[in-house]
Amino acid sequence: MKPFPRAEISRKALKHNLARLHELAPSSKVMAVVKANGYGHGLLNVAQCLDNADGFGLARLDEALALRAGGVKAKLLLLEGFFRVGDLVALVEHDIETVVHHESQLEMLESAVLPKPVTVWLKIDTGMHRLGFSPEQFDSTYQRLLANDNVAKPIHLMTHFACADEPSNPSTAAQQKVFDALTQNLPGDRTLANSAGALFWHSSQADWIRPGIALYGVSPVLGDLGTKHGLLPAMDLVSQLIAIREHKAGESAGYGSFWTADKDTKLGVVAIGYGDGYPRNAPLGTPVLVNGRLVPIVGRVSMDMLTVDLGANAKDNVGDLAVLWGKGLPVEEVAEHIGTIAYELVTKLTPRVAVCLD
Repeated sequence: MKPFPRAEISRKALKHNLARLHELAPSSKVMAVVKANGYGHGLLNVAQCLDNADGFGLARLDEALALRAGGVKAKLLLLEGFFRVGDLVALVEHDIETVVHHESQLEMLESAVLPKPVTVWLKIDTGMHRLGFSPEQFDSTYQRLLANDNVAKPIHLMTHFACADEPSNPSTAAQQKVFDALTQNLPGDRTLANSAGALFWHSSQADWIRPGIALYGVSPVLGDLGTKHGLLPAMDLVSQLIAIREHKAGESAGYGSFWTADKDTKLGVVAIGYGDGYPRNAPLGTPVLVNGRLVPIVGRVSMDMLTVDLGANAKDNVGDLAVLWGKGLPVEEVAEHIGTIAYELVTKLTPRVAVCLD
């Protein structure tokens, strides 16, 4: 018997989305970003499903080591880089590549004793102002890496866009111009485009694209849907009705009693709550899909349950499925209701939610 709540992950959708991104960037390799437990879809499951990806992007070393332990032999890149000298030994041992974005990492590379060089991606801060060396620092940093025997040659080059999810914002083109001016005529691979870059800024696709959220069928742009770009949602978050009760006009429901029915209705209780990662701040009216129709959340989301207004004439039964997002209810639309982004919804699911591949 399948557990509730559960995140049903479609292998077919994941493979389709990777193929679609190859179509959208035919001259680029794809660095499939699977950090944050594969955006909530299961780190190892996603990587094994996407076995024809050209490489995988991770945030941290433990994620990369988990993939190697699971038998993944593809190129792995640490997008946050390494934090300690000891990490460099693990990078060499397990053939893991790293971003270098800070002076402290340069110093560790210069002081380390390694059995062989590490493959490095030098990150340039072209306008994100989070990680990376400034344009003024680029030349001296590049020369230090060239002179370091612990660094494999050629050095690869990257940046990250701040506003690529705003297709009319000119800052992305400006960032690309800075990057191109600094890196022209240098050897090594280049990567600029995240999901939004790959979808909306085709000139930024370069040698590699680094799609994250798009791999999972979700658009990175507010008000947009992944399906508009030929992507398929890979996750259905489902639970079930565990109680149905008659509810009279004037009665309240849930903690704080801040919702009161204005007419007689039936309420359904769904077995999912903020203890499972469903946001407590989901407002009244946030939709849930029950038996093919959208019904609104009423009352506050509690730790293990939420309540929906099924309507006075509802024929639903205890045990019926409730879809929190997925087919028929895009996660992008749920995120808009809640006032967040789809990234946060899919990555905040807790271990209480079973991840099931189909």
